[in-house]
Formats: sequence, structure tokens, C-alpha cells
Amino acid sequence: MDLTADVLHHALVVAAEEASIVVVRSAYSTFIVEGSDASAAILDAGGRLIAHSTATTLMNSMALKAALPEVLKDHPVMRDGDVYALNDAYRGGVHTNDLLVYRPVFVGGVPRYFTATMIHVSDLGGLSAGGMAPLATDIFLEGLQLPPILLATADGVLPQVEAILRANSRTPGKVMGDVRALIAGTAVAAARLRALITEYGEAGLATAIDAYLDYTETRTRTALAALPPGVYTASYPIDDDGHDPATPHHVRVTVTLTGAAAILDFAGTGPQVPAAINASASQSLAAAVFAVRCFLDPAIPMNEGCLRALDVRLPGGSLLNARSPYPCGGRFVPIYAAMEAVFAALSDALPERAIAASGILQPFSIAAVGAPYWIHLAYDFGGTGARHGLDGPDATGVHFGLGRNSVPQAEPVESRCPLVIEAVETIPDSGGPGHWRGGLGTRTVYRFLADCHVTTRGDRLRLPPPGRAGGLPGRTGGFYKRRADGTLERLAAKVNNVLFLAGEAFIVETTGGGGIGPPHDRPREEIEADLRSGRITERGAGEDYAMRRLTRSPGSKETS
Repeated sequence: MDLTADVLHHALVVAAEEASIVVVRSAYSTFIVEGSDASAAILDAGGRLIAHSTATTLMNSMALKAALPEVLKDHPVMRDGDVYALNDAYRGGVHTNDLLVYRPVFVGGVPRYFTATMIHVSDLGGLSAGGMAPLATDIFLEGLQLPPILLATADGVLPQVEAILRANSRTPGKVMGDVRALIAGTAVAAARLRALITEYGEAGLATAIDAYLDYTETRTRTALAALPPGVYTASYPIDDDGHDPATPHHVRVTVTLTGAAAILDFAGTGPQVPAAINASASQSLAAAVFAVRCFLDPAIPMNEGCLRALDVRLPGGSLLNARSPYPCGGRFVPIYAAMEAVFAALSDALPERAIAASGILQPFSIAAVGAPYWIHLAYDFGGTGARHGLDGPDATGVHFGLGRNSVPQAEPVESRCPLVIEAVETIPDSGGPGHWRGGLGTRTVYRFLADCHVTTRGDRLRLPPPGRAGGLPGRTGGFYKRRADGTLERLAAKVNNVLFLAGEAFIVETTGGGGIGPPHDRPREEIEADLRSGRITERGAGEDYAMRRLTRSPGSKETS
């Protein structure tokens, strides 16, 4: 890649980054403002992903890429200043609360490029506030669906569209604030892109983009060629669908490494079900791409060039490529299973770089019982699985679907919602024991100052993340209600609008990551360091690692 292409590449990334910052600073939703979770990308009219912001996750950039052809299909004639939106999961989107917004950038009177932004807006209806519908049996229970529509013109948001959005939201003011923030982000990126076209010329920019994508493809294929060729298979289970705990669900993958390319075929994955454990194709594509990239050079850019080297096959009508009217809001559950399946297959191919399974993120929402509505939507993170040679990080999981800081700080949440966050802590002994220990899960306690509804959508709370090569599973977490008298009630992993009274507390415990290697192989000094840091207890040291407590008798040497 020559110097001009490199300079333009960074300029395009900065343009997308500025757009995402504008969205965060302009949005109204607590989740966006405090969590800084906004995505932005630049694409061309051929649907190629050119660049995205550093905070843009693969879940979102793959959706922005996959949905653009659908916008062009429905709107073949565009005008300068037009802005388009959709959230249709079956046409490249994610789920109903994730709004994708596009602005064409014209060159010579023709839309050649698109700037795009995306966030989880405050609320667009459905079974519960904030876009959580863990017990939905069809897409219609998850909220308002938007096919590709004209959202705004140079004169502003179309009044009829604003009326529809307001009528379908519990928080119409926040939603429209979020929508205008998305539009503003596309405008900023478009202005930066037009400046680049003026400076370098239409042909100069196009040539540099082609060189950048070709460079990325070459680097991706070179990295894939370094992996051992072969065919590797794996699967990963899902706890349940929220309705029938006895019915098993699995995601399966066959990874074929052919030298300079990789085929990821998810044939054999379970069929779509009338429950919120399905995903749209764009989200499953993101899982596959992310998992492979974890075994490649992390410095390889993420754009269309990377995708050219990967052949991802997602069976239609499966958990990973749902068709209407099957719900897609619970997409995290199947796509993180897909990620783990690819991890397991590639860990078999490269045992010296293996990773054990991790605790999944645990999403939940807390909302007012009635008007005026307030909503707190959040995630807590599980422990990451151990890697060969390294313990798993605590309270981070392995994630490709969230932005800069999707766990907001306690103080801003307390200032916006009638609750007190009493504790945020890691859970000792929750990491899977092993020669290399899994990362710890977390415990967060919310005490409510007003009656509210709690909705949860969890997984890996019944089937723990397994270890590898003799390592043990992580400890499972859970959702709990603590009543005013102190008694605890464990909630199901997927519940909708559970009433909590003022004075009661909601406890979120996440699952630890799996370990690698037999626990008895763990060096004694590392066990002692874990004891000192509080990552394990004396009970855990004895039961999990067969380490007897150190004692000292008067006048004697230290013994064990």
C-alpha cells in the first residue's frame, strides 16, 4: 500500500470515528451517552465496507454492509441530502431497536459513497421497554419493524416518519433525540468525505480505496496461509430457548483451511425456533469473521478486503439465518455459540494458541412500571476463557458486539434512574480451575428506590463454559431478586417484566471462563498469588487445586 493510500485510509477511519463521537455526544439514551456505544462506517455504492470507526463492532459493521444493498434496491433514485433508515433483521439488520441510518455522498451527480451510523435507540415498542423481548415467539413481539425508508431530506426528518416513531415508543423524546444524533453523525462523515474527494479527486480517492482493500486482502490471505491446512469441526450448546428447557439447541461448524482462504460452513446448526435465540445472517457473519480474525495478525485492517478471503455459509432457516417471522432479538445467544464453535475448531488446529470457552455477556433492562418511562439497558460481562499459556481476563468475556464502554459508570446511572448500585465486584472461585485459570465473573447489585420491571436474556447460566485439555468449567452465574427481608429468589435466565418493589434488589452474577490444563499442574506460586488477590478462596484452593492451607504452629517452621 503506497503512502497516499495509507494517508487516505487513516483519513477515512477518522471521518467514521468523528461520526461516532458526534452520535454519542448528541444522543439522548443513557446507554449511548454513558456507554459510548455508537457505530459509524463508510461504504461505497457497490456495498463494499471501506472503513469504520475504532468503536464500531463487527456486529454493527457487518449489518451496515449487509443492509446497504437493500436500501439501494428499494430506493434506486436518491437526492443529495436524503437520509435512509431500516431495522429489518431479515434484510441485513440486527433487531428492531438497532436503527441503521445511511446518507449518500454524490460524485458527479451519482451516489458513489455512503456514510452510515447505527445505535440501539431508546425504545421502539415490543414486549418490554428498551428492546428486550426474551420470551418473544415472533418478530412482531420485538417492536416496530422498518423496511428501508426515507427518513429525512435536506429539510429535516419527515414529519410522517417522526409521527410513526413517536407513536411506537415508550420514550418518544429520547428516540427522536437518538434519531437526530444518528443523522448528524452521517452528515459529519459526509462532509469529511466530500473534502477528501475535493483534495484528491474522484479518481484519486477511488484508486486509493482499491489499493487499501487489495492490501488488506493480501495480508489476510498471507495470515490464513500460515495456519495448518485441514478440516476442523466443532459445536457449542445453548442453555435453552426460554420456553422449553428440555429441548437441546446447538450451533455446529466445519472450518476448512485451504491455504490462502477459509471456509466456515455452519451446516448442521439447529433449525430456527419460535423463540428469541435466532440471529439474522449479518450477525452470524460477524461472529464467524471475528472468530477467525482472533487467530490472525490483529494489525490487519477490517474492511472488504478481509471478507474476500472468507467464505461463510449460513443455512437459511437455521438459528444463524432466521426467516420471518422468527424473532432475532436474542441474537447474542446463537452467534456467541457460533463464535465458540469456531474458537474450538481453530483451537484444535492450533493447540498452542487454544482458548477455552468464556462467560457470555448478560443483558438486562430495568424500566419504570408505567409513564413517565425511564429505562436502564445494560450488560454485565462474564470471565474470558483461559488461553494456552495465560489466565483468562476477568469480567470482559470475548465480545465483538459492543462499543467503547457498554457498562456505564454507577454514578451517571444513579443520577438518571431511581436506583442505587450497591456493589460491583468480581466473584472469587468463579474462573474455571486449570493450569491456566479462566477469568472471573462479576456480581452487580441494584437496589431500587421505586417499583420497576426487570427483563433478562441470559445464557451459559445452566451449561457452564467448558475447559480444555483437562481444565474445568467456569462457575455459572444467574439473575436474582433479593427481597426486603433479605431472602433470595433465582430468576430464570430469560424473563420478561418481572415486578420489583421499591426496596428490593436485583442481583446480576455472570459466569466465569473455562480453564485449560489440569488444575493440579498449576504452579503453587500462582495459586498463592490468586489467594492473596482474592481471585480464589481457601476453600477453592483446597477443593479446586488440592492445595492444603498453609499453617504455622508456635515455634515451628511453616508447613503445609
